[in-house]
Amino acid sequence: MKRLIVFFGNESQKVMNTAKITLIFEPQVPLLSMIKKYFRACWLPVTLVLMGLAGTIRAQDTTARTPNYRARMRTLLIGESVLYVGSLYGLSTAWYTDPLTQFKFFDDVGEWKQIDKIGHVYTAYHIARMSAQGYRWAGQSPRKAAWYGALTGFIFQTPIEILDGFAPGYGFSVGDVVANTLGSALYAGQFGLWGEERILPKFSFHQTRYAAVRPNLLGKGLSEEWLKDYNGQTYWFSANVASFLPRRDESRFPRWLNVAVGYGVENMVAAYPNSSVERGYVPYRQYFLSLDVDFARIRSNRKLVRTLLFLANSVKIPAPALELSRKGVKFHPLYF
Repeated sequence: MKRLIVFFGNESQKVMNTAKITLIFEPQVPLLSMIKKYFRACWLPVTLVLMGLAGTIRAQDTTARTPNYRARMRTLLIGESVLYVGSLYGLSTAWYTDPLTQFKFFDDVGEWKQIDKIGHVYTAYHIARMSAQGYRWAGQSPRKAAWYGALTGFIFQTPIEILDGFAPGYGFSVGDVVANTLGSALYAGQFGLWGEERILPKFSFHQTRYAAVRPNLLGKGLSEEWLKDYNGQTYWFSANVASFLPRRDESRFPRWLNVAVGYGVENMVAAYPNSSVERGYVPYRQYFLSLDVDFARIRSNRKLVRTLLFLANSVKIPAPALELSRKGVKFHPLYF
């Protein structure tokens, strides 16, 4: 019989008899935080993709007869309400099983050199973007759909942060809420200013050697590392150059070609820099400049192709890149 050993900090607090299981919790990666990451990165966006696919496909089908937009809006609102209530129920029953505590705040702004906060901006933006497609399918103008989508994204994420405030060992993160708000505002604000998306948050990932150093924290295998190893994550803001040019000059620059600015971190084997230094790793920030593709600017007569291009617009393509860090300037022939 092996023992289930649960560690909080450096001391064993609870020992139970069980079979073939050893589980270790570390203070830098709360279980709740890890589950939240999977929830934001996978479940919500995938569900909202399904909500938005009809809009992405049908809104561009000019041969279809005029649809019943009122019925579509009812369908969309009912679907969102069911999803919203279901997500709250799932959170409260599955993830917050321990007795709730008094509401409290948790300051995590100093963790991971803030790359996790940029991840919140990225996720909030694309939840708004996916959701807005559903509102366009339901007959709303691009500007209205953008604002409704941004509001939907904010409403979906805020209860998670509030529940965190009552969760044992965790708390309400103002930094997370600010980042969520910025992501939603970035999407809606572009339609308010320009009536279109010109700057897209994007994501890229490559495996690093750091996951092997602390697999419990940074992941074991690609299925975990892409989400947990911040050293391999790069978040980009990809700008469509042609859309910023005077109309007479637009045709001189490829409509689909973007210039992207990226942000990453290196040598992070713990949430806080001092903890990484104690383990022999000195963390630092990385800034990147690269080229990218705006897939929304590529035209196609096939509905499936248009849908795939829409979904692909959340990922930065592999491309040559310049890196600027405390180590100087470095050229990457191909960076992802």
